[in-house]
Amino acid sequence: MSQWPDTRILDLLGIDLPIIQAPMAGATTQAMVIAAGQAGALGSLPAAMLSVEQLRQELTSLGQQHAKPLNLNFFCHQNAPADPQRAAQWKQLLAPYYRELGLDPDAPTPVSNRAPFDNAACEVVEEFRPAVVSFHFGLPEKSLLERVKATGAKVLSSATTVAEATWLEQQGCDAIIAMGYEAGGHRGMFLSDDLNTQVGTLALVPQIVDAVSVPVIAAGGIADGRGIAAAFMLGASAVQVGTAYLFTPEAKVNASHRHALRSAPESATALTNLFTGRPARGIVNRVMRELGPMNPKAPAFPLAGGALMPLRAEREGEFGNLWSGQALRLGVEQSSAELTRRLAAEALALLIRR
Repeated sequence: MSQWPDTRILDLLGIDLPIIQAPMAGATTQAMVIAAGQAGALGSLPAAMLSVEQLRQELTSLGQQHAKPLNLNFFCHQNAPADPQRAAQWKQLLAPYYRELGLDPDAPTPVSNRAPFDNAACEVVEEFRPAVVSFHFGLPEKSLLERVKATGAKVLSSATTVAEATWLEQQGCDAIIAMGYEAGGHRGMFLSDDLNTQVGTLALVPQIVDAVSVPVIAAGGIADGRGIAAAFMLGASAVQVGTAYLFTPEAKVNASHRHALRSAPESATALTNLFTGRPARGIVNRVMRELGPMNPKAPAFPLAGGALMPLRAEREGEFGNLWSGQALRLGVEQSSAELTRRLAAEALALLIRR
């Protein structure tokens, strides 16, 4: 019999530990997914930066190595229409950096993209039938969501407010990820774009728990057993952990990002729209300091990153996104499997002791 005080997520998703390894596009690897899953957590594969063919390849390879439940994660945004004037203003703002690095600011701008969930992605879900499908930025349109649910997959999505959580439940989500202001990476907000009204994890989780009947998964600023135990005390049935997994050897993190994770103080993260056009939390670097983390000239999501690509290629740490949540100083360098087991053991010790 499980020692966890709430087993709804364990029962719903068929996992041993109430921990979800966050799907971090660009940083998550098959090795991380497999290690977290074998340790008892729910391993998550991000699909937003993969083509349909790449996704099929990843899932085929994972299926040959990994028999545990898998969470397949998608973005479900609407791609912004082209805005040549805004793109030109953005390129002009970045032009001094181009000249500093000996680059031509008038050269064609590379394309930066994130793929939203669509019919082709849904066909992959129907083909591979993952145990869990999760979404960021709301949910896909109704017919696609119905097809996902028809495969038997449990559906999760992120909410950054109580209003978003209740909307997600009304649309048929099986569980809600309560994403606090502390979380790294892209904010999952979709009913509002007002950052001033975003809520921290400590206040958000119990209010969502009170507002919905489905299980709630706490996310944001959780990187050790104390955070997990606190989430359970607030009424959560599980947690989603991201930044802590960036410290593992399985994470695909470049040298600049890894150095920043190891050395940045706890107050060094901020929400920024510079790298994609949508608010996301990362460690402050040169371009965030000099242009301001939130700049109105940045093109709409997901187009902002294209003009930064040549600069990133020259100086990744100064011009690349260094995603991280606010609990980065709680990170410990150990394997994904060791991290998963340690987090669970620490949390259980605290919960049982109480």
